[in-house]
Amino acid sequence: MINLGVMPAWTLLALAPRAAITQKLVHSFAYPFFDGLLYFGLLFTALVFMPGSGNAGMRSLSGVITIFSRPKGILTGWTHYLVFDLFVGVWISRDAIARGAKHWIIVPCLFFTLMFGPIGLFLYWVVRLAMNKGDLTLE
Repeated sequence: MINLGVMPAWTLLALAPRAAITQKLVHSFAYPFFDGLLYFGLLFTALVFMPGSGNAGMRSLSGVITIFSRPKGILTGWTHYLVFDLFVGVWISRDAIARGAKHWIIVPCLFFTLMFGPIGLFLYWVVRLAMNKGDLTLE
């Protein structure tokens, strides 16, 4: 279900990055805020209410394994990936628009960000350097 929640945003980023609806929904606080609330709720319940959650946590590999050993923990992790990858995709889109990059060149970067996170960001930086649209800064 969380997949369906982020797909409209990715579709707007790919097909209509400058459209008013994209600006209102995707480039606003709405997606990060509500997705962040969902993630917080899932993480809280996974850490506090999950059976055997005494070892669960982010301080050790065994704690992370405990979280991901249960379906709710996997859902929490998956939500984390989707929310954070969307945040990176939105940043890529906004940065590309600000730099005047041709959108058709950016769409594959967005796809790889959706599917493989950091690989999409890396690809965007390579494209940005190749097009002489900036260096590797986040500005």
